[in-house]
Amino acid sequence: MLPVLIIVTSAERFYPQYYVCARIWAKCILYGMGFYPEIKRMQQLDPSRNYMLVANHTSMIDIMLMLILIKQPFIFVGKQELAKIPLFGFFYKKTNITVDRKCTKSRQDVVTEAQRRLDRGASICIFPEGGVPDDRSLVLDSFKDGAFRLAIAHQIPIVPITFYDNKKRFSYKFISGSPGKLRVKVHKFIETEGKSPSQRREIKERTRNVILNELIKDLKSNNKPTS
Repeated sequence: MLPVLIIVTSAERFYPQYYVCARIWAKCILYGMGFYPEIKRMQQLDPSRNYMLVANHTSMIDIMLMLILIKQPFIFVGKQELAKIPLFGFFYKKTNITVDRKCTKSRQDVVTEAQRRLDRGASICIFPEGGVPDDRSLVLDSFKDGAFRLAIAHQIPIVPITFYDNKKRFSYKFISGSPGKLRVKVHKFIETEGKSPSQRREIKERTRNVILNELIKDLKSNNKPTS
């Protein structure tokens, strides 16, 4: 796919074509590793609207699964370290928004660039935990504000998404995981129309609770501790 990728990443107007290639790549990676998604949708996305996509973040395969899950093009906001991965990082940096979370200017630039993409009708995907938690026993880390600030500013719906199995199937722990099912739930959207910046914290906690409660319920149903 390299020649095609070079062409479709040469200009921003080709992003929809690049996104098709990215989805093909994601399917090859996940299915080739023996994973198969099982998706439950409580609400369907409208192709004519843009959204703020948020999900729990526990694995490298979160990126591939999100690409398979969402058919309409969206932009990732992700950590700058991903741009250092050979070949993958080159295309990731050219087509998505990277952030150095230790740099204030970088975080500010991300907000500006995300606003520009939203103004042009793109959806945005942010993993609001800000990275994969170091504590592997943690069910769900606290959420950062960025995704919710942008969603309110642009009055776009927030789409909470729960990944149940990614940590178990392909975690950052060496010699762990196994092929199998990757369950996903797309929850009912959380509307931000008419909401003000003063309600950001309330919307952030509401979104987090949707995902957290789903994860805890799943852990209990499998008789696992909820540390």
